[in-house]
Amino acid sequence: MTTVEPSPPQLSLLQLFLRFLRFGFLAFGGPVAQIAMVKQALVEEERWISPARFNRLLAVMQILPGPEAHELCVHLGMVARGRIGGLLAGLGFMLPGFVLMLGAAWLYKDWIVGNPAMAPVFLGVQIAVLAIILRAVQRIGTHILEDRLLWLLAAASLGATLAGVPFWIPLIAAGLIYSFAARPAVAAAVFVAAVVLAFLVSGVAPAAKAHAAASEAGILALFIAGLKGGLLTFGGAYTAIPYVRTDTVGRGWLSDASFLDGVALAGMLPAPLVIFATFAGYVAGGLPGAVAITVGMFLPAFAFSMIFFERLEAIVENPALHRALAGVAAAVVGVIAATLLQLGCVTALRVSSPIAGIAIFAGAVAAVMLLKGKWVAPALVIGAGVAGWLLNP
Repeated sequence: MTTVEPSPPQLSLLQLFLRFLRFGFLAFGGPVAQIAMVKQALVEEERWISPARFNRLLAVMQILPGPEAHELCVHLGMVARGRIGGLLAGLGFMLPGFVLMLGAAWLYKDWIVGNPAMAPVFLGVQIAVLAIILRAVQRIGTHILEDRLLWLLAAASLGATLAGVPFWIPLIAAGLIYSFAARPAVAAAVFVAAVVLAFLVSGVAPAAKAHAAASEAGILALFIAGLKGGLLTFGGAYTAIPYVRTDTVGRGWLSDASFLDGVALAGMLPAPLVIFATFAGYVAGGLPGAVAITVGMFLPAFAFSMIFFERLEAIVENPALHRALAGVAAAVVGVIAATLLQLGCVTALRVSSPIAGIAIFAGAVAAVMLLKGKWVAPALVIGAGVAGWLLNP
């Protein structure tokens, strides 16, 4: 007996857009809650596709870079109405968070930042965000670092990032080394080549950074910053943090404190967490900068589904690609861990009361480790802000 695959109902393009716009307004709680919401409505209740097909699709999206929930919406929109449907579904899902983040960034830049009374509140929030990132590193690492070699690649990437090696060297090297793990001679040659290359570019990188810091926050530079984050978002939205930080904070366009505030706000809004890029773009370059970095960040999420729609599942079933992506993902874990250490050092230098700072951080770590639910991150950010106001760290 042949099983009939379910199909979406007949929807106009406007109805499709409004359907996913509603999802966007309700997209609190991060990717797990967002994916569960879409699955409940479109798979279990309305039967757009079968649960088995949805699970296969989710597995594919988790391998590809980009926010999984957004990519799922794009893909399901294409299932319903082709590529234009995918575009409208993706736009509907991201627009509420984008507009809300624009408003939050405007309030922050024009009314809040620089206010001495708000400094301890935001310092408390920034300390809590470090705990949230620490939890993300632990969760991503648990999922990705499945053997000793992957752990070694992550550790090497961490050390290389702290030493100032450009991010693309450990990422490419880790992908190649893990791909050729069964051929130790080739893997060793890749490692040696990566070390030599790191030494060769180490003298060029400081001059390039100095030139970048002296430049303006241009539209193209912000677009590339977002595109880099979108293309390298493996294992969750937190993996975009190092790349966006390097291309904004690293160029002097905003401070680490403001960057962490943007990550905190993103965790409170109904949006994919990568919407923190919109905040960074607005603080660095106003409305044009916010639009440019957001387009860059979300472009890969649209492109992978819309261009490779028919071939997506077949492409990522390639075992060689799996190993390369696993190696890259391990290196990304190291890059995030290094960024966490760098952000922690910068934040610690601004703490005038170590006891209060440690208390807020310990409480935030306990909260993210023990509590679950879509309201944990917003409640933690608000609680840390209150703690900062009371304890004045």
